[in-house]
Amino acid sequence: MSDLVIVESPAKAKTIKKYLGPNYEVVASMGHVRDLPKARLSVDIKHGFAPKYDIIKGKEKLVKELKGLAEKSDNVYLATDPDREGEAISWHLAYILGLPEDYCNRVEFNEITKTGVTNGMEHPRAINNDLVDAQQARRILDRLVGYKLSPFISQKIRRGLSAGRVQSVALRIICDRENDIRKFKPEEYWSIDAKFIPKGSRKSFAATLYSDQNGKIKIHNQEQADKIEADLKDAEYTITKVRHGTRKKSPAPPFITSTLQQEASRKLGFQSRRTMKVAQELYEGVEIEGMGATGLITYMRTDSLRISNVAIDEVTKYIEQAYGKEYLPAKPRHFKSRSNAQDGHEAIRPSMPSLTPDSVKNSLTSDQYKLYKLIWSRFTACQMAECIQKTTQAEIEANGYTFKASGYYVDFPGFTALYVEGKDEAEEKSSQLPPLEKNMSARCRELKKNQHFTQPPARYTEASLIKTLEEYGIGRPSTYAATITTLTSREYVKREAKSLVPTELGEAITKLMKERFPNIVNVKFTAQMEENLDMVENGSEQWVDLLDSFYGDFEKTLKDAKAEMEGVKIKLKEDETDIVCEKCGRKMVVKVGRYGKFIACPGYPDCKNIKKYVEKTGATCPKCGGDVIVKHTKTKRIFYGCANYPECDFVSWNEPTNEKCPNCGEILYKKKGKKPVLFCAKEGCGYTKAGKAEE
Repeated sequence: MSDLVIVESPAKAKTIKKYLGPNYEVVASMGHVRDLPKARLSVDIKHGFAPKYDIIKGKEKLVKELKGLAEKSDNVYLATDPDREGEAISWHLAYILGLPEDYCNRVEFNEITKTGVTNGMEHPRAINNDLVDAQQARRILDRLVGYKLSPFISQKIRRGLSAGRVQSVALRIICDRENDIRKFKPEEYWSIDAKFIPKGSRKSFAATLYSDQNGKIKIHNQEQADKIEADLKDAEYTITKVRHGTRKKSPAPPFITSTLQQEASRKLGFQSRRTMKVAQELYEGVEIEGMGATGLITYMRTDSLRISNVAIDEVTKYIEQAYGKEYLPAKPRHFKSRSNAQDGHEAIRPSMPSLTPDSVKNSLTSDQYKLYKLIWSRFTACQMAECIQKTTQAEIEANGYTFKASGYYVDFPGFTALYVEGKDEAEEKSSQLPPLEKNMSARCRELKKNQHFTQPPARYTEASLIKTLEEYGIGRPSTYAATITTLTSREYVKREAKSLVPTELGEAITKLMKERFPNIVNVKFTAQMEENLDMVENGSEQWVDLLDSFYGDFEKTLKDAKAEMEGVKIKLKEDETDIVCEKCGRKMVVKVGRYGKFIACPGYPDCKNIKKYVEKTGATCPKCGGDVIVKHTKTKRIFYGCANYPECDFVSWNEPTNEKCPNCGEILYKKKGKKPVLFCAKEGCGYTKAGKAEE
């Protein structure tokens, strides 16, 4: 007889089995085993919002096997992920396996290492019903909104649409930004930049006009700029102020879920879904040469910045050994989490800080290595000394005008020797001014007028949207990846380079939601709902009361919307193609149905002609000269093929272009990435060149 440990994934099971040994059977539930069936609402609204759970279709055999193993085991431990979702999975497993509610068999592994697994197994507890209730409330709330609203939206716009409690607010935020961009009216302004050479020096430095006799100056048009230029013609310049200082920069805190997604987007070009998939692999365990299956990071769904003393001690030893004692701060750093953060876990960090990225590189995939290096570097840097910069600021005057110049150099790199946080906006570049003294004269080598126009707010990227959702308190970091994936896969939002741009469909849905369901897409209302769910989690509110207070107003709003919009259909502009209907001569249009896009005659119902939708790339097939079109695998992965298939069997994972290789004359292919590359696929050629970045 042995003890049974149930986890969520086979990879996690393999890693944990290595640490527990032969007296334990470790198996995977493959995620949820019981859920609300998709075919119906599955919530009894009239009887306390009672959920009607079923075994998930296709998991009946697995459940039977788990029951058999549980019956033969002395003890059953539930070791699903240490979060609200994991708690719910354990609760469902306990119900299915007939385990007592007060049975202390719930174990948590914040890190899947020998220490983490041993500590977890030594401190089993009963299932936390408050956590389960919070997850249940969230699940039912999302089901009510999704299953009640989606049919209404589909009826009023087009079949197959969906609305969601978090996704609809995220979509509104993106649409509101697009409206701000459209309404934006650029304003003209000018700047005057100069290059000076101080007396006795050969090195020039840059400065910008800052003020005149009346204070800080704003140049609105060319006439003003021309007047200033004339006033400064043949002027004599004097350095009137020189200030030297020291600036200290502290490292960023270790990652939480949201900041990991943001930084992986900025630095690695990863979409949030890709980031979380790779992080899950690193947490659950990877086969490391000489070590076997090893969990490389702590749990990746966390909003806590807490770091264990053991981890701090270990990383401190590494820094001293690798960089020297001067790279350590006076005392270890501790970071304060946000007030509403769940402090059950640590921040995301390497489970063994001494295990450097390069030491495990050969055992990791490219994505795993990149993300592990990012997590390891950020964590290690957070316990390193400050970066010390020496700064110089100077003012240069002539004829009543004042120019300002500033520069700095790094006196001691500190944590920046290892890691610098990415930013959404451009940062000041390091530039050192030449030796300057007060009352020193300077020669103006160049005076340049520059016309500018104020810029509209930038469209959201994944990184900036996640940052905004977190700041507003909408959703939870663990849900951001799924939310963004839903918006893009349903074509409510499209990607243009890194930007998220609402489609006409997305804007139509948001307009309808703002008019008819203002609370659902209200940022403050949604944030308050998150706070209420947190209150359920800490036991200060009952989940049924929360649902009851929400549903009354929601049901009335939906009923009124149905009555007031009876017979109303919102029409979207259809994309016209250059394909002429052979039956009636009209130009056919792109439509969207239950199974995706198709081409149809706009004369329906008089003309019912339809065709298969194909997306042309503009390139010609290198085999037969036909059109190259975009295709998709069963898993939605994009590839390229000839429109004349099956007569022509040309296919490629990389997009072909019409550009020819200058070396061998074959066509060039486009390899996408942060820096697109055109390359020749002919064996032995090896020609490449930088491609044009997508707009």
